[in-house]
Amino acid sequence: MVRSGQVSPESCPALVLNADYRPLSYYPLSLWSWQDTIKAVFLDRVNILDHYDRAVSSPSFEMQLPSVVSLKTYVKPARYPAFTRFNVFLRDKFSCQYCGARSELTFDHVIPRSRGGLTTWDNVVAACSPCNLRKANKLPTEIGMIPYESPIRPTVHELHHNGRAFPPNYLHESWQDYLYWDSELEP
Repeated sequence: MVRSGQVSPESCPALVLNADYRPLSYYPLSLWSWQDTIKAVFLDRVNILDHYDRAVSSPSFEMQLPSVVSLKTYVKPARYPAFTRFNVFLRDKFSCQYCGARSELTFDHVIPRSRGGLTTWDNVVAACSPCNLRKANKLPTEIGMIPYESPIRPTVHELHHNGRAFPPNYLHESWQDYLYWDSELEP
């Protein structure tokens, strides 16, 4: 039950940190719903590091909603991320690798599939629709469209680094101390 006059708990996700106090993921940011967070608290799987000014209650219990939690057991991050459309866009910093546009993004096979190209990290780049249509099934050298960056399989660390340039739409103030603590400080 939510107290009257308060914001719904659905607008109170918890930032989830690994046992080393780094987010499990920067982009998308590792967040849990308030229900998953409270379940993890009761199962003694997390430490609560900060709270919202909101509480949930039942007839016999009341609890402030956690805003930041850390896992009690360290989860070793994967070295390489999953090959997904989103991760290709993130690797390529959400810009067309042929013209730099940031809208109408699709992905392009550098060596077209019709010519034996595979759908893999080292053959797919982000491309805007106009460039993708213009390139069609041609090789980069045939049409003079060479990707700005050679496509490679990124590490999770590289994607996290790129993700910092694209912060989420919502960042609660209690999260600030935990998100970019490993960034270089300004003098």
